[in-house]
Amino acid sequence: MMTDLGIAFGRVAFMMFFVLNVAALLGWVERKQSAVMQDRIGANRAAIFGIRALGLFHPLADTLKMLTKEDFRPARADRLLFELAPFVSVFFALVAFASIPFGDTLQVAGRSVPLQAVTLNVGILYVFAMLSLGVYGVMMAGWSSANNFALLGGQRAAALMISAEIAIGASIMGVIMIHGSLNLMEIVRGQGQLLWGWLPAWGIITQPLAFVLFVTAGIAATKRIPFDMPEGESEIIGYFVEYSGMKFGMFLMTDMVETIVLAGLSTSLFLGGWQIPYLVADGFRFPWGAGIALSPLVVTVLQVGAFMVKVAVVIFVLMLIRWTLPRCRYDQAMRLGWLGLFPLSIANIVLTGLVLIAWGNR
Repeated sequence: MMTDLGIAFGRVAFMMFFVLNVAALLGWVERKQSAVMQDRIGANRAAIFGIRALGLFHPLADTLKMLTKEDFRPARADRLLFELAPFVSVFFALVAFASIPFGDTLQVAGRSVPLQAVTLNVGILYVFAMLSLGVYGVMMAGWSSANNFALLGGQRAAALMISAEIAIGASIMGVIMIHGSLNLMEIVRGQGQLLWGWLPAWGIITQPLAFVLFVTAGIAATKRIPFDMPEGESEIIGYFVEYSGMKFGMFLMTDMVETIVLAGLSTSLFLGGWQIPYLVADGFRFPWGAGIALSPLVVTVLQVGAFMVKVAVVIFVLMLIRWTLPRCRYDQAMRLGWLGLFPLSIANIVLTGLVLIAWGNR
């Protein structure tokens, strides 16, 4: 019993360690990547004993600053909801990552341990359920602040997230139809198959339109540029305008964690997850007959490493978009969600169904 609890705790601990540390690092990544794109040096002032380390101490400095800032609350604010809102937002963003697999099954002391914090047959539904609940934190922050600008930002966030999540749900239906499962681990394993004997069956190859729609709607769901109308400084300031200190930092962390969840989902659904082309349980097997034998532990390490690299690449692309495109108007974002992404997602479902019927009749 204790062994099972220890294994479960280890999986959860790894997931939390990975997500929280990457979320903290993303603050530095945003500054440095924007600096490179704008021909600047970027954040490099924070130092420890004269060591600047390319500005890597800035996330630590930011954390200390937010922990020591005054914790302000408006006089007319709803105290309970105002205090609870940032915790609700960051909690549901964190637990959403729990069902994303970061590796295949690991054999430990005769036990099969799936490298997944929470193993569910309906893992995709779980992830989207948790992300959907995160909107309550945003709405609670906007309403409880007793500030009309914050309330408007919360309403914008709710409308944007609803339109985006409907498009997200419709866009992944093609992937679900191909693999016939809602289990993320099974979907990742299915992408290890080879088309025509040599081409990995990754989702980006079998569902290219769904990939574009999913990433676009996912950026909107995370409230990031070009879809950051809920917190647009030049318009309404945002749903967190009355927050200070670490509570504001928790909303910022929520955006970063949601970015990681989006990258993890994109990797699992469309980039093969932890799969490496031609890597199987006992090593590499190439289509031309050659192979390289590897121990199960080395295979597992390679798979986990491949998942992390893919997530990092997706995050880089998301940051690239964030520092390239201008902000959409609110009506443009709504029009894109309801009249662009959603109809195209339905068309992709129909097209996928027709292809599967034609493929099955061959």
